[in-house]
Amino acid sequence: MILPIVAYGTPVLKKKAADIPADYKELDQLIANMWETMYAASGVGLAAPQVGLGLRLFVIDATPFADDEELSPQEQDQLKGFKKAFINAVIEEESGEEWAFNEGCLSIPEVREDVKRKEQLTISYQNEAGEQLTETYTGLAARVIQHEYDHIEGILFIDKLSPLKKRLIKGKLTNISKGKIDVDYKMKFPLQSKKR
Repeated sequence: MILPIVAYGTPVLKKKAADIPADYKELDQLIANMWETMYAASGVGLAAPQVGLGLRLFVIDATPFADDEELSPQEQDQLKGFKKAFINAVIEEESGEEWAFNEGCLSIPEVREDVKRKEQLTISYQNEAGEQLTETYTGLAARVIQHEYDHIEGILFIDKLSPLKKRLIKGKLTNISKGKIDVDYKMKFPLQSKKR
């Protein structure tokens, strides 16, 4: 089932998400719905807060990036078939040089900005089978994880911009909150006037 993606200004996007308890009912269904929602919106990642749920869960399918000819062969290999659900994730360490990359977000459509992030991370999480894993990622794979992980920490990519950049996009953000934007996927807007 395709879920509506909540837009910038929705309070759940700014709250730290809660761990998913072991007895959480219908987790498999929620993950399946998140995959369907992400693909319907042509995204490569989606976090539970983006569908209105304050839970530590995100899904990533970075496979589309594997065809990027600007990436090294190792990075292309890491991104091929990189499709995972991350449950109750914790970033253990971020390391390496910071590098800028143009990011966007399904909750903030039509806004794209360069964001600096560390080039490597180590993350602990549970997979869909309930196994506890610790893995290290670099480059674009690390970046996509960092972006989605920020969502479960209540952080948006625009929070990492300079005060000047934030002022420049303020009008766009207000329009997104009010639903004054054209998107080709299902969204909920916190300030949209309800017309009867």
